[in-house]
Amino acid sequence: MTVDDNTIKAHIEGLVAKSLPRSPIYNFLLSDVRIHAATQGNVKARLRLTKNHINSGGGIHGSVSATIVDWAGGMAIATWDLRDKTGVSVDIHVRYLSSAGEGDEIEIEGTAEKVGGSVAFTKVVISKLVDGEPSPIIASGTHTKYVKVRQS
Repeated sequence: MTVDDNTIKAHIEGLVAKSLPRSPIYNFLLSDVRIHAATQGNVKARLRLTKNHINSGGGIHGSVSATIVDWAGGMAIATWDLRDKTGVSVDIHVRYLSSAGEGDEIEIEGTAEKVGGSVAFTKVVISKLVDGEPSPIIASGTHTKYVKVRQS
């Protein structure tokens, strides 16, 4: 089944609108996230950092980056075949490479590297936007999810 990019983007925007209010942590941290682009296996979003995203040192909090990796991995899986349920986390790894501060805009890119019958593997890159372009990389991560759907 081939689905055009506009349909994929609309699906992800609908999923975000429906799912964020049901998750207190996602709603708190990602209520202003905007889907920038979506294709099969890939989603790009943008978010302006507020005081809710910042640690005591003035930079993006590590737990915020980890939450973004969790969320974006799921959204990348949803682009694969327009699914609404993106599974449960099995493993998350995050590497912290640089930082961004309050008022900075970040780009989040989630890629579904493989979506199988039971497990999906994703990678996520979080970059600071400089002059509208993503650079430097703030954090990158991998996220493995159990995606097998129960048979009724």
